[in-house]
Amino acid sequence: MGKLKSVEELFKGRHFDRGIVILCVRWYLRFKLSLRDLVEMMAERGLSMAHTTIMRWVQRYAPEFEKRWRQFARAVGQSWLVDETYVKIRVEWRYLYRAVDRAGRTVDFRLSPKRDVAAAKAFFRKAIKSQQRFPRTITLVSCGAFCGWCGRERKNSGPRGSRCVTCSSPTRRAV
Repeated sequence: MGKLKSVEELFKGRHFDRGIVILCVRWYLRFKLSLRDLVEMMAERGLSMAHTTIMRWVQRYAPEFEKRWRQFARAVGQSWLVDETYVKIRVEWRYLYRAVDRAGRTVDFRLSPKRDVAAAKAFFRKAIKSQQRFPRTITLVSCGAFCGWCGRERKNSGPRGSRCVTCSSPTRRAV
């Protein structure tokens, strides 16, 4: 993760006050508002702007805000529940890989066009990198591509000694 810029550096040379920029980006990311809805809301407050201005703010500041918010995110537990499913996004079917801890906090997720070992490995690399540590146990809900990843024949192999506990898929119960 790169070094965080100071607030003065981040908003240097901007036409609008940083409070307005932060408010628009936050509302856009948090609520299901269109850019034109935000323009209308700002017009009610006496500010005239184009929807493309807010779009540029979102593109510019969302990654920086995410870096800052991750500092305050609570760490997830050492035991992960991992599953895969498929979802339809804009007429195309994609595989959704996701992991949650025992308390139900999301560890990470990944959308992939393919369901294979490479996609499962990419998901775990992403999840472990975002948490900056390895889980102690991994419980697999649906086996799918994960069985090839964790090595069903070796039973206790996961990333760097993490233990794949179970495969609770209705078709496979063996550990």
